[in-house]
Amino acid sequence: MPTALITGSSQGLGLALAERLLVDGWIVHGFARGAQTLAHERFTAHAVDVTDEAAVRAAVATIAESGRIDLLVNNAGAASMNALLLTPGETADRLMRVNYLGTFHCLQAVGKVMVRQRAGRIVNVTTVAVPLSLEGEAAYVASKAAVEALTKVAAKELASSGVIVSAVGFGPIDTALTRGVPKAALAKINDAIGRPQGTTMNQAVDFIFARIVAPDLKSGSVEYYGAV
Repeated sequence: MPTALITGSSQGLGLALAERLLVDGWIVHGFARGAQTLAHERFTAHAVDVTDEAAVRAAVATIAESGRIDLLVNNAGAASMNALLLTPGETADRLMRVNYLGTFHCLQAVGKVMVRQRAGRIVNVTTVAVPLSLEGEAAYVASKAAVEALTKVAAKELASSGVIVSAVGFGPIDTALTRGVPKAALAKINDAIGRPQGTTMNQAVDFIFARIVAPDLKSGSVEYYGAV
């Protein structure tokens, strides 16, 4: 059975994707700072803050001791809506640490395992806010743009070892987080990407799962769910 590591697996997309992979027969490990409620014989929860490099390395080493790591999904992330001139520096710092450095730490640690295996897939989760240069989310967009740049460089560096690195981006997904955002703001984004009806969790999971198993997935690709 293939083995996956998903970050941010306590809720939202990470949890839904973990459940989908388990149904499909995968062994799944999940990273999250808080408690994880998913109970399954093939799921192992790890209390890991992805911004803590040492914790990430230790947890990945523990997973690798028991076998391969075939897939990494860097899903853990944070968001904040602030006008550029009103964004606190600490907010920009937090978003960069969680979204970019969290992805960097996990990609680096798991990437070393996959290079030794000479195979593996890494999928980084980004957002349509990057190509849209979305107003009111400068710090968030910058952190995710860094993730996309990291994806492209890592794809080149790891290609010779048989490791595929790609990214997938979404507009607003129907979660507890987006339900607290003004509907007019969500509608504006969804209209911009040609999805006025929005994106359900099932649609998002189907989109990312299709790329996980695609035999012709292009390393370095960044694909968005919607027309951007």
